Amino acid sequence: MLSIHSLKPQALGLPPGTSEFLGCQRRHTLPASEFRCLTPEDAISVFEIEREAFISVSGTCPLYLDEIRHFLTLCPELSLGWFEEGRLVAFIIGSLWDKERLTQESLTLHRPGGRTAHLHVLAVHRTFRQQGKGSVLLWRYLHHLGSRPAVRRAVLMCEDALVPFYEKFGFQAVGPCAVTVGSLAFTELQCSLRCHAFLRRNSGC
Repeated sequence: MLSIHSLKPQALGLPPGTSEFLGCQRRHTLPASEFRCLTPEDAISVFEIEREAFISVSGTCPLYLDEIRHFLTLCPELSLGWFEEGRLVAFIIGSLWDKERLTQESLTLHRPGGRTAHLHVLAVHRTFRQQGKGSVLLWRYLHHLGSRPAVRRAVLMCEDALVPFYEKFGFQAVGPCAVTVGSLAFTELQCSLRCHAFLRRNSGC
C-alpha cells in the first residue's frame, strides 16, 4: 500500500505542503496514549509486568495469572490499563469487597454487592518507571471509581515504605492489615471516593 508520505504534493493534485499536513493529521489520530479497562485478553501482558515488578523484590505476586483472568472476567470495570501505542505500560486491578477491613478471603474474592473497591495491584513496566506513571494512573483510577455511585471507598494494603505514596492521594492508614503473605506484613489504607466523585463531576471529564 502506498503511503501519503511517499508521494509528492503534485502527484496527488494538492497544493504544496498539503501532504505534510495530512501526514500530521493522520499521526494525531493514532492512540499514542490510551487508558481503558482491561480484558481477559490482556492477562498475559499484565502478569509479565507484575511478575517482573514483584517477584524480584518480594518473591511473590499479588495476583497470579489464573487470578488475573478471574478478576478481569468477573469485574473488568474495576481495572484500568495505560497503553502507549498499543503496548501495556501500567495497570491497576481491583474488585469489590463487602466488609469493613480486608481479610485473607479478600485476596481472591469479588463481592458484587460490595461498596468498597479493593485495589489488588498497581504495577508499571520496568522501562517506564520513575516517570510518574504510577501516580497518573492511580489518580485516573480513583476518578474512574468516583464515577460509580455504588462504590463508596477504596482500600488497599501495602508495605510501610509505600504508605506516604498512597497518602498523597487521600488514603489514610487504618492500622496493620490482617492479611499476611508468607513473612510479609502490610498496612491497610482506606480512601473515601466522595472527593474524587466531586472532582470528576466538576471537571467535565
